[in-house]
Amino acid sequence: MIRGFFFFIMLWITSVTSAQESTASKNVSTFTIEAPQLKTTKKIWIYLPKDYSATAKKYSVIYMHDAQNLFDSKTAYSGEWNVDEKLDSLKAQVIVVGIEHGNEKRIDELTPFKNEKYGGGNADNYLDFIVKTLKPHIDKNYRTKPKAKNTIIIGSSLGGLVSYYAILKYPETFGKAGVFSPSFWFSNDIYTLTEKAPKIKTKIYFLCGDKESDDMVKDMTKMERLLDTKRCYCLHLTKSKIVKGGEHNEKLWRDGFVKAVLWLGY
Repeated sequence: MIRGFFFFIMLWITSVTSAQESTASKNVSTFTIEAPQLKTTKKIWIYLPKDYSATAKKYSVIYMHDAQNLFDSKTAYSGEWNVDEKLDSLKAQVIVVGIEHGNEKRIDELTPFKNEKYGGGNADNYLDFIVKTLKPHIDKNYRTKPKAKNTIIIGSSLGGLVSYYAILKYPETFGKAGVFSPSFWFSNDIYTLTEKAPKIKTKIYFLCGDKESDDMVKDMTKMERLLDTKRCYCLHLTKSKIVKGGEHNEKLWRDGFVKAVLWLGY
């Protein structure tokens, strides 16, 4: 069944750069890196704390998807997350690594299982790229805290789905996750995988709006209940936020980003 918000996902794939000036902070830069697992190159955006060059400190790292929409309204399809401005205002001592989506390959990269109508199912290679190629590069070239407790993965929509999948596949790499408006509808296999998973210790912040789709809240709540069978609720490793009137868009994720990061910790 076609979900109302999937049309928005498809629009992301065909997004174009506007003619306006860049709004990215001066402490945001980009580079390209070979992604052999995906047989392509990837453009990476990186945010460094304002005091990065003036200190010798090491920092936790947040890995995020759909980098075109995180820092710069010039490259965002429908408004940016303002990640750089928000972290600057917090004086947050954290590095953010944004991975650009693969345009027409976005669905493939961000989905762990195939969907009968939309295809997909190449998230294993996408995550292998992050874990085996990108993260070693970041840890080598920047002052990072490489352990799982200091490595966070955050995404929305299909990015929320793949972020959740990442903590199941690589719990030794990602110790915390921000799972925004997750597309759990894409395949029921994500529930089956959770059921079969061993004890899950990852700290997870769920976010969605009650106006996204008929099933968004129900699907996210179902996953929370499954997680409760994998760890004691008393550990408070799960936080869920359902925004009244929240729709499937950048505004929801932008407005929820700071609270998620502060709750997850870094």
